[in-house]
Amino acid sequence: MINSIKKENTKFIETVKIRYSELDCSMTLKPVSLFHFFQDLASDNAEALGFGYSFIIQKNLAWFLLKYRMEFYDYPQNIFDLIIQTEPRGYNKLFAFRNFKVEHDNKLIARVSSAWGLIDLDTKSMANVQNVLEGNSDISPFVKKEDDLEFQKIKKLERVDFKKEFSVRFDELDVNQHVNNANYITYALEPIDFEFRKNYKLKTLDMLFKHELKYGENIVSEVQFEDNKTLHLVKNVDSGDEICLIQAEWVKKNYQS
Repeated sequence: MINSIKKENTKFIETVKIRYSELDCSMTLKPVSLFHFFQDLASDNAEALGFGYSFIIQKNLAWFLLKYRMEFYDYPQNIFDLIIQTEPRGYNKLFAFRNFKVEHDNKLIARVSSAWGLIDLDTKSMANVQNVLEGNSDISPFVKKEDDLEFQKIKKLERVDFKKEFSVRFDELDVNQHVNNANYITYALEPIDFEFRKNYKLKTLDMLFKHELKYGENIVSEVQFEDNKTLHLVKNVDSGDEICLIQAEWVKKNYQS
């Protein structure tokens, strides 16, 4: 079934039909699927408002996702349709900000804040977002609101309880020939024990992206457990670079066998 998008000023509202391939073994939406929903809707919104891929590639620039703050009031389980909203929240010199909301059956089930930057594809240095976006009437400088989610500082791992190594596969690359950011959540969560993943779902997630990954690079994903909280570090084995940091809180699933 084709998803439908409604436009309200700068806001896009998408009705998402969830397929079985996007669910895990306890009928819970896979985090990577949710990340893909966010990225695709954000891309459509940015393109329609004049600062998407077709605009920035002419300037030899590319958007990159820097960080997420996600709060789940009821992580999607046994659900086959979602309403996802996104809108730009403004920019400053270094970053552009974007919010998301997720609803089901007229109930708010998640709120998300994200920060994005621009990179010069030749020099690999960050570009001035303000200079690129100024003059676009659909997006204004960032002004903080009382109900904005706060980006959290992610703790460093003090020990490694579980870890797993991977090599980047071709199908994990995006249009810029780098690993799509959504795949980082798969790398980060994979070392977690099967029974825990089967029986718990996300309550909050903070995610910081630090470096890109390319085809064939070797990575290690490390996890530290603290009760129902986890800390994650994804590293490039070859270079030693920290790729991604995550901290998460989990709650029990309503699992039905």
